[in-house]
Amino acid sequence: MAGGLVALLDDVATIAKAAAASTDDIAAAAGRASAKAAGVVVDDAAVTPQFVDGVSPKRELPMIWRITKGSLVNKIVIILPIALLLSQFLPWALTPILMLGGSYLCFEGMEKVWEKIHHTFSPSSSEEERIEAATNRTPKDENALVKSAIFTDLILSAEIMVISLNEVTHEPLLNRALILIAVAFVITLAVYGVVGLLVKIDDIGLYLQQKDSKGLAKVGLGLVRAMPVVLTTIGIVGTFAMLWVGGHIMVVGLDELGWHLPHHLVHNLEQMVSGGFLTWLANTAGSLVFGAIWGAIIVAVVSVLPFGHAKKAGTAAHD
Repeated sequence: MAGGLVALLDDVATIAKAAAASTDDIAAAAGRASAKAAGVVVDDAAVTPQFVDGVSPKRELPMIWRITKGSLVNKIVIILPIALLLSQFLPWALTPILMLGGSYLCFEGMEKVWEKIHHTFSPSSSEEERIEAATNRTPKDENALVKSAIFTDLILSAEIMVISLNEVTHEPLLNRALILIAVAFVITLAVYGVVGLLVKIDDIGLYLQQKDSKGLAKVGLGLVRAMPVVLTTIGIVGTFAMLWVGGHIMVVGLDELGWHLPHHLVHNLEQMVSGGFLTWLANTAGSLVFGAIWGAIIVAVVSVLPFGHAKKAGTAAHD
């Protein structure tokens, strides 16, 4: 009896150890998968603050919380089942789908670059006018802004989940599901936690400026002055990250589909440096350049299509 109990406890301990090891493996795989989606995550964090620009400070965090919940629904309820079914029954479809997403990232990145160039040389409105237009947003616009943000998140979340899935296709189905759920929660909470902090930094700065302590007042003033630079920097980094990630997806995908030239060029660029960080930097630079070229081609093609003209007309009217 005692021997049976000891044997049972030993079996339980063995199962617990296996479960713990499996949990560690899932956590590690989720971390690797999340890292691969980093470029899209940066862009997600850069894009979202614009949806609460001009909204009453009291409504900023509630809106971000609504967007956060919508993002989790996007990832877990909509995208996850479709991605798992594809990985289980049509794994060959993941590369073309990933390349479609990569093309979208390249397009979005180069479209942002083109818009920046266009506004620089032919500005249609002053910065003050754009700020005033954002400030005039009324509470009735909140639902529309949240829906727009969740739709934008759907596109970015699909890319995050497919990139993550592509890193764990060798895992059993249950592990894939658990890893992607972990990725969904970690990335969503991290991104929108950062977004929430970003949109409230200026309020924190203003609050500190009202303190009697000169030190705190200086810190508050520094936060308020730094935020425009921080948000601009995040936007620039997000754009470059889109081109880098999108370009890398396209280089790898084209190589898998039989067009090896882009991959060979990037690989040759890596061979020109000594290794380590420089190798990563060479790969990143090569992928970014290819992403910029690919994105520029798509922007040029879209600009001559009817819906491309309609989009530009709508943007001009909005400005």
